[in-house]
Amino acid sequence: MPKEPSVMSSPIKSVSKALKIIDLLADNKRDMTLGEIAKEMKIAKSTAYGLLATLRDFNYIEQSPFDGKYRLGIRLFEVGNIVANTWDVRQVAAPYIQSLVDDLEETVHLVILDKGEVLYIDKRESKQSFRIVSQVGNRLPAHCTGVGKALLANLPASELKRIIATKGLNRYTENTITDMKTLEEELKKIRLQGYSIDNEEIMDGLRCVAVPIRDYSGRVCSAISISGPTARMVGERFNTVIEHIIKTGLDISGSLGFRPIVGRDVHGGA
Repeated sequence: MPKEPSVMSSPIKSVSKALKIIDLLADNKRDMTLGEIAKEMKIAKSTAYGLLATLRDFNYIEQSPFDGKYRLGIRLFEVGNIVANTWDVRQVAAPYIQSLVDDLEETVHLVILDKGEVLYIDKRESKQSFRIVSQVGNRLPAHCTGVGKALLANLPASELKRIIATKGLNRYTENTITDMKTLEEELKKIRLQGYSIDNEEIMDGLRCVAVPIRDYSGRVCSAISISGPTARMVGERFNTVIEHIIKTGLDISGSLGFRPIVGRDVHGGA
């Protein structure tokens, strides 16, 4: 087997410039002239033309037959769809989930919202003994679970009301939220802080913190949580759990292609 070149090898300048042209057109979100591209790239027009011609030959760039301006090509759309279709949140999240379990020694869940309920698609158990009601393939109510509230907080108001009208707000513990106004206030708080807390709302003695996961389009596609007994999920320990889950949620979202809009908070605030 031939020896692979060192990962420290210098980037190929022409390839770097070609990729920067693609980024430039993407960032500007409009057709650009050869002169504009050369000026922005700080390169000669002849150099810019050669790069654009090559990208055009491979359909990564298109040139208008009317005004000669350049725009992103159909091949990028095709490649983007191929990449998006190969991103499975369970597969992408798996190593991050295991890392959380290894670092914090608590149980981690990955869920999606399906038919107004929380559907568990992955679960990694802590070695510490504490039985949690969830199992992969099981469903639980959304309004009284950390992951469920993280997902509900990112729904349109009409969809939230439809789910609650259908599923109701049944009580499971003394801490379960059972009225719509209180739930809406809780979800607003979750959107602002970027995470949700299940404070013994589905099961006595169980506390968890959860965050949403976004896909390449910015849509919330799933949620992840860390769960453990209330006695361990307090004080500085709980603050550490919150920091870890927020970072992990952002890392998984990034691996799914999510890129926050500059100047806009990733949790939805301005």
